[in-house]
Amino acid sequence: MPLEFSLIPAGTRLDSNGDGAPLDFSETVSRTFFCTLIVTEQIEQESLDVSIWGSADGHDFGKRPLLKLPQQFYRGTTKMVLDVSLRREIKFLRARWELNRWGRVAPTPMFVASLQLEEIPPMSRDTTTKRAVLTPLSS
Repeated sequence: MPLEFSLIPAGTRLDSNGDGAPLDFSETVSRTFFCTLIVTEQIEQESLDVSIWGSADGHDFGKRPLLKLPQQFYRGTTKMVLDVSLRREIKFLRARWELNRWGRVAPTPMFVASLQLEEIPPMSRDTTTKRAVLTPLSS
């Protein structure tokens, strides 16, 4: 059964740059995740950048993210796949978000968002990878 994780819990109010708590994902089998970023509230003239970082020890998350999601300006859902199957040293994940605000109204940016990860099950070794051959329809 695939595991589900929350790097940014549902309904989290983001009003300054920050990092989520480190999450130990070492019990996963495939180490491949379907990531869903959901923005449920926002004010105008602002942007949200969310990235996912990896660490071997839960403390040093390095200088580069594993995945950077597309910049968000509005409410909506963004989905991407994160594959860390070839990075066996990574045992922890965490989210990082950066907010930017421009304009004259409220000086503080504000988003309400969540970031959910669902493990993608490994493919069975019995699954064939042959392409289906399409035959043209004859008239």
